[in-house]
Amino acid sequence: MFQPTYKPFGESAILVEWPQEISKEILNDIRLLVSKIEAKKLEEILELNFIYHSLLIRYQSNKTNFTDLKNKLQLLYEEKPAVIHHLEETTTIWEIPVCYDAEFGIDLSFLSAEKKLSIEEIISIHSNAIYTVYGIGFLPGFLYLGGLSEKLHHPRRDTPRMAVPKGAVAIGGNQTGIYPQISPGGWQIIGKTPISMFDIKKDNPCLVVPGDEIKFKSISKDEFEMMALDCEKGTYELKKAKGND
Repeated sequence: MFQPTYKPFGESAILVEWPQEISKEILNDIRLLVSKIEAKKLEEILELNFIYHSLLIRYQSNKTNFTDLKNKLQLLYEEKPAVIHHLEETTTIWEIPVCYDAEFGIDLSFLSAEKKLSIEEIISIHSNAIYTVYGIGFLPGFLYLGGLSEKLHHPRRDTPRMAVPKGAVAIGGNQTGIYPQISPGGWQIIGKTPISMFDIKKDNPCLVVPGDEIKFKSISKDEFEMMALDCEKGTYELKKAKGND
């Protein structure tokens, strides 16, 4: 068990922090606390958001205060769950199709030269790993993924692009991710997915949640265009990776 710290964050939020490292053990510890909080259905809590090693809890200041809620959270954290939680059983592995064609992977040649790897090797390394979703932000649907091979670690661009395309799959430092909409960005772009990671029109705009896992599947340009048409029609459904029911 860790010893998380509890700090006020603004006038009506608590920031709970674990050791500052990317760790599945820490992620699962946060998920367990979140599950305890959700099971209690505390009416004073408005929102729970977590990423990497921190959990932000927004609450109604007219129903509780920092000290009272902090004490309640500490007791919940230390409380043994009524049933044994198997977090792995609630983890979904999502299959994300990616086209690594040169038209979309505009930084592939640059990375190939920098990393002294062929483009085929970069694609193989990137698409054969399973990534853990450690959080969602800075844009709605932007997945922070851990698990990128050290062979592909590379700093962000010195000068960010003003408009990275929606669906761009990129590498930034020791992470990889997907841009859910057109936005500025400085990550190295290696491909593009035809699917929308965040769709405001749907009841559940983003199916992926922290703790889930991602497996990229390399697709051809023809497959990309067919999937893109299905997405436009609203008939494409995000798939679970084989072997994950």
